Amino acid sequence: MILVTGGARSGKSSHTERLAAKDCDHVLYIATSLVTDDEMASRVAQHQAQRPQHWRTWEGFRDLGEVIRHHLQPGEGVMLECITTMLANLLYEESAGAEPESLDFAALEVILLRQIDDLIAACQQSPAPIYIVTNELGMSITPQNRLARHFVDISGRVNQKLAQAADEVWLVVAGIGVKIKCR
Repeated sequence: MILVTGGARSGKSSHTERLAAKDCDHVLYIATSLVTDDEMASRVAQHQAQRPQHWRTWEGFRDLGEVIRHHLQPGEGVMLECITTMLANLLYEESAGAEPESLDFAALEVILLRQIDDLIAACQQSPAPIYIVTNELGMSITPQNRLARHFVDISGRVNQKLAQAADEVWLVVAGIGVKIKCR
């Protein structure tokens, strides 16, 4: 399991794609974003255009451990893009549109961590190399609203958990990847 983190537009995706392409001829690309407007559609199209056309794509953000266990083909690696989007989609889905002031973030975090724990278990059980992209949100200012603060906190704890379990961790800044953990 290789974790790649960095800020928005840091070059994490390109770096991860290069790592995966170097090690794997075939890749299952797990795309966790939802297209909700034209701007997001444009972002998705850019990501699709930059990755190799022969990579397979699976779209979704829930039960990704099961995807790794049951959708891989022999000799295929995995690139999961991205944990932060997965968490945002799960949080939105689980909160069912409730007002942020009424949310029980501790209970929501338990639900999200179950998804992450299962993902980690699947990665550890899989013989395939698995490349996971995530955003490093904690290097910015503390958000002013409650929802954003809790999201940053949960994302940070998830990233720590993933980094602990990962064999390698890369930090990408300004398009340059620096390996910060190697088992």
